[in-house]
Formats: sequence, C-alpha cells, structure tokens
Amino acid sequence: MEIIDGKALAKVTRENLKKEAEELRAKGIVPKLAVILVGSDKASQIYVRNKSKACEEVGIEYEEILLEEDTKMDTLLDIIDDLNNRADINGILLQSPIPEHLDINEAFRRISPEKDVDGFNPISLGKLCLNQDTFVSCTPYGIMKILEAYNIDIRGKHAVIIGRSNIVGKPMSLCLLNKDATVTICHSKTKNLKEITQQADILIAAIGKKQFVTADMVKTGAVVIDVGINRTEEGLFGDVDFENVKEKTSFITPVPGGVGPMTVAMLMNNIIKATKL
Repeated sequence: MEIIDGKALAKVTRENLKKEAEELRAKGIVPKLAVILVGSDKASQIYVRNKSKACEEVGIEYEEILLEEDTKMDTLLDIIDDLNNRADINGILLQSPIPEHLDINEAFRRISPEKDVDGFNPISLGKLCLNQDTFVSCTPYGIMKILEAYNIDIRGKHAVIIGRSNIVGKPMSLCLLNKDATVTICHSKTKNLKEITQQADILIAAIGKKQFVTADMVKTGAVVIDVGINRTEEGLFGDVDFENVKEKTSFITPVPGGVGPMTVAMLMNNIIKATKL
C-alpha cells in the first residue's frame, strides 16, 4: 500500500510552471488570472486564498473581484464580458458555488473558451468529450496527473466514480474513457452500490459525504482516489474512511494532501497554457 503524496507532486509541478512563467515574462508576457467570488461562502474564501498564494509562487498575476451576495445576473455577466475583452487577463475563474438566484451554467457559458481555465464552458467540455485538446477541469486533470506520476495503468481497468457532478464526476469519466478505462458512474439513485464499487480497479469518491466509502466497499489491491473535503468540528475528512480502507489498497490519496494540492497546481497549468495560446 502506498499513500499518494499530492503535496510533493504539486510542488514539483509548480516549480516547472514557475520556469515557464519566467520564460514568458522574459518575452514581456505576464500571465494573469481573474477570480470572481460572489457572496461570502467560507469554503470558497479558503479555496480562493489558496489559489492566490499558488499564483504568487508560480509568478502569475492575480486579480480578485468580490461581489455581494445579492448581485444581479446582468451585473455578473457584464463583469465576465469585461474580463473576456481585457487583453491583460489570460484566465477567468468563477468560484463556485454562487448564490442560488444566479444561473451558474449561463455564467460558465459566458466565459470565453480561450480563458476558461476551469474547463466548465460547454465548448471545453465538448472538446473533452471528443478527446480534443482543451482546458480540462482542474480536479479531474489533477487526478489524471497523479495516476500518470505513480505509473498507475488505466487502460482496460474498471474505474468506478461515485458522484456525477459537472465539476468532477462527469469530466472525470471522460478523462478516463479517453485513456481506455472502462468507466462506471454511480450516484444517489444507483442500486447495489457496494457490488459495483467492489469491482473497481480504480475507485474515485467525489460526493461530499464524510467517510462514506468503507473497507467492505473496496476490492483488495484497488487504487482509491478521495476527492471529498468535508470540514467538521473534529477536522477535515475525505469521502473515504482512510484508516480502515488504506490497508486494502495498492494506492490511496489522503485528505488533506492528496487531490487538493494537485487541483490548484492544474489551475496554474491551465493559466500558463491560456497565456501561451
């Protein structure tokens, strides 16, 4: 059993990206990210802070646009249009979730595909579906880089994803399919969940339920990737019961220190890519 060190992998990734950012700056090109944060969601504020720190470390300029909870849709779309038109902005990120009265899909559609560093524009997702070069949303992209770095073979393997969100589950399934895995997506309406997860060579948990995946759900020797971040009074927990599951696995990601750092590193990667484009 090997515990995957996402922190160490992210550090190496950021160091390589820093060199690329320096090369761009030497040519007079400055990579820059704009982040829009609507409302005062505590978890979102933490994520945004981590992103700004990573930008600073890599050498990416950073602009934060803070909007009130009661911001109107038209105002949000006007801000996105303005950022789309600004030559100094290479990447635009709308931090989710946003307040319920706003249509997040309409907002994602409005972000220019050339600046869509989060990979949520329908054009980016469509290209991923067709296995064309595009911006891949950062968590699935980070997971693919983890599998690659640890030489975990994907081809022909049965990958089971618990969770069908547009942010992780669906793009994750496309990434794995594009690398010749056999993919099953499970969700809240799935019957016989345990029977399906027990067949997984690669099990990815992305549902936001503390320690939902227990040892009896996992096949011996499986690779287990925990995407969950559940903040409780006792601390931070993943979607996987780590202590009991780890003994059955060949590889497992911890929470924190697994997928999270790689998600942020892939955002940095996408900003550099957008700048080059």
